[in-house]
Amino acid sequence: MADNDSVLDELYGVIESRKGGDPEKSYTAKKFAKGTDHIAKKIGEEATEVAIAAARRQRGEIMAESADLLFHLLILWADQDIRPEEALAVLRARRGVSGLDEKKAR
Repeated sequence: MADNDSVLDELYGVIESRKGGDPEKSYTAKKFAKGTDHIAKKIGEEATEVAIAAARRQRGEIMAESADLLFHLLILWADQDIRPEEALAVLRARRGVSGLDEKKAR
Protein backbone atom coordinates (compact mmCIF):
# COMPACT_ATOMS: atom_id res chain seq x y z
CA MET A 1 0.00 0.00 0.00
CA ALA A 2 2.88 2.39 0.66
CA ASP A 3 3.76 2.57 -3.03
CA ASN A 4 0.14 3.38 -3.90
CA ASP A 5 0.14 6.05 -1.21
CA SER A 6 3.29 7.60 -2.65
CA VAL A 7 1.85 7.67 -6.18
CA LEU A 8 -1.29 9.38 -4.92
CA ASP A 9 0.75 11.78 -2.78
CA GLU A 10 3.03 12.62 -5.69
CA LEU A 11 0.14 13.27 -8.07
CA TYR A 12 -1.72 15.22 -5.37
CA GLY A 13 1.32 17.48 -4.98
CA VAL A 14 1.37 18.20 -8.70
CA ILE A 15 -2.38 18.86 -8.71
CA GLU A 16 -2.13 21.12 -5.66
CA SER A 17 0.64 23.10 -7.36
CA ARG A 18 -1.78 23.93 -10.20
CA LYS A 19 -4.22 25.76 -7.89
CA GLY A 20 -4.36 29.36 -9.04
CA GLY A 21 -2.40 28.49 -12.17
CA ASP A 22 -3.14 29.69 -15.68
CA PRO A 23 -6.22 27.84 -16.99
CA GLU A 24 -4.94 28.41 -20.53
CA LYS A 25 -1.79 26.41 -19.78
CA SER A 26 -3.00 23.72 -17.40
CA TYR A 27 -5.96 21.33 -17.61
CA THR A 28 -5.93 21.03 -13.82
CA ALA A 29 -5.84 24.81 -13.31
CA LYS A 30 -8.82 25.01 -15.67
CA LYS A 31 -10.74 22.56 -13.48
CA PHE A 32 -9.97 24.60 -10.35
CA ALA A 33 -11.00 27.81 -12.13
CA LYS A 34 -14.37 26.31 -13.08
CA GLY A 35 -15.11 25.51 -9.45
CA THR A 36 -16.27 22.73 -7.19
CA ASP A 37 -19.57 22.07 -8.98
CA HIS A 38 -17.73 21.53 -12.28
CA ILE A 39 -15.21 19.21 -10.60
CA ALA A 40 -18.06 17.23 -8.99
CA LYS A 41 -19.79 16.84 -12.36
CA LYS A 42 -16.54 15.64 -13.91
CA ILE A 43 -16.23 12.97 -11.21
CA GLY A 44 -19.77 11.81 -12.02
CA GLU A 45 -18.89 11.64 -15.71
CA GLU A 46 -15.73 9.62 -15.05
CA ALA A 47 -17.54 7.26 -12.65
CA THR A 48 -20.17 6.64 -15.31
CA GLU A 49 -17.43 5.85 -17.83
CA VAL A 50 -15.92 3.32 -15.39
CA ALA A 51 -19.34 1.71 -14.93
CA ILE A 52 -19.96 1.48 -18.68
CA ALA A 53 -16.53 -0.06 -19.26
CA ALA A 54 -17.22 -2.56 -16.46
CA ALA A 55 -20.61 -3.50 -17.91
CA ARG A 56 -18.87 -4.12 -21.23
CA ARG A 57 -16.13 -6.15 -19.50
CA GLN A 58 -13.48 -3.92 -21.12
CA ARG A 59 -10.55 -4.41 -18.77
CA GLY A 60 -8.27 -1.87 -20.43
CA GLU A 61 -11.01 0.76 -20.47
CA ILE A 62 -11.84 0.03 -16.84
CA MET A 63 -8.23 0.75 -15.91
CA ALA A 64 -7.98 3.88 -18.06
CA GLU A 65 -11.28 5.32 -16.83
CA SER A 66 -10.44 4.38 -13.24
CA ALA A 67 -7.22 6.37 -13.54
CA ASP A 68 -9.22 9.33 -14.88
CA LEU A 69 -11.66 8.99 -11.98
CA LEU A 70 -8.86 8.91 -9.40
CA PHE A 71 -7.22 11.92 -11.02
CA HIS A 72 -10.41 13.97 -10.84
CA LEU A 73 -11.08 12.77 -7.29
CA LEU A 74 -7.63 14.09 -6.33
CA ILE A 75 -8.56 17.43 -7.91
CA LEU A 76 -11.69 17.51 -5.75
CA TRP A 77 -9.68 16.63 -2.65
CA ALA A 78 -7.22 19.43 -3.38
CA ASP A 79 -10.11 21.81 -4.03
CA GLN A 80 -11.52 20.93 -0.61
CA ASP A 81 -8.12 20.78 1.17
CA ILE A 82 -8.43 17.05 1.82
CA ARG A 83 -5.08 15.29 1.75
CA PRO A 84 -4.90 11.73 0.38
CA GLU A 85 -3.76 10.38 3.76
CA GLU A 86 -6.94 11.75 5.34
CA ALA A 87 -9.21 9.90 2.91
CA LEU A 88 -7.09 6.77 3.12
CA ALA A 89 -7.25 6.92 6.92
CA VAL A 90 -11.03 6.58 6.65
CA LEU A 91 -10.54 3.41 4.59
CA ARG A 92 -7.98 2.08 7.06
CA ALA A 93 -10.37 2.73 9.96
CA ARG A 94 -12.93 0.52 8.23
CA ARG A 95 -10.64 -2.51 8.19
CA GLY A 96 -12.38 -5.50 9.68
CA VAL A 97 -15.74 -3.73 9.78
CA SER A 98 -18.65 -5.24 7.89
CA GLY A 99 -19.75 -3.03 5.04
CA LEU A 100 -23.33 -3.41 6.24
CA ASP A 101 -22.39 -2.38 9.79
CA GLU A 102 -20.34 0.58 8.55
CA LYS A 103 -23.23 1.83 6.42
CA LYS A 104 -25.67 1.55 9.37
CA ALA A 105 -23.27 3.60 11.53
CA ARG A 106 -23.34 6.60 9.16
